[in-house]
Amino acid sequence: MEPILDVHVLTRDAVSLDAGPAGSVLMIPFGGTVSSRVFEGIVEPCGVDTQVVNPAGVRHMSARYMLTGKALPPYEERDCRIYVENNGWFTGDVRMPFRTTPAFITDHPGLAAYLRGAFVGVGSWEADGLHIRFYEADTQP
Repeated sequence: MEPILDVHVLTRDAVSLDAGPAGSVLMIPFGGTVSSRVFEGIVEPCGVDTQVVNPAGVRHMSARYMLTGKALPPYEERDCRIYVENNGWFTGDVRMPFRTTPAFITDHPGLAAYLRGAFVGVGSWEADGLHIRFYEADTQP
């Protein structure tokens, strides 16, 4: 299966808060690159993955970031941006590959119509680092 977007995440130093039995928060800033059959560009360096672990041990991961680049055929080739909000919930350690639920907003009319569909994110560590790949929900690996 070919992903609609392949995001290569490049993390920076994280900031954490440990509130003991009340839970914890880990914020991981990042940037990176993105490639795919519909879009190529960068992950703006203002992205952040916020991981909150509640008292019951449930981890909510919420990554929010902006992609800047160019839409590719069959869409009108032009510069555009795609905002990504990607959420996942886990108990215990996050196992690879992990699955997430993304939502997208873009200023490209053709991509906007396409990105209103249902998608699944799949995260995995590879030789060159962390990749988050997005697939149409009915074509996920």
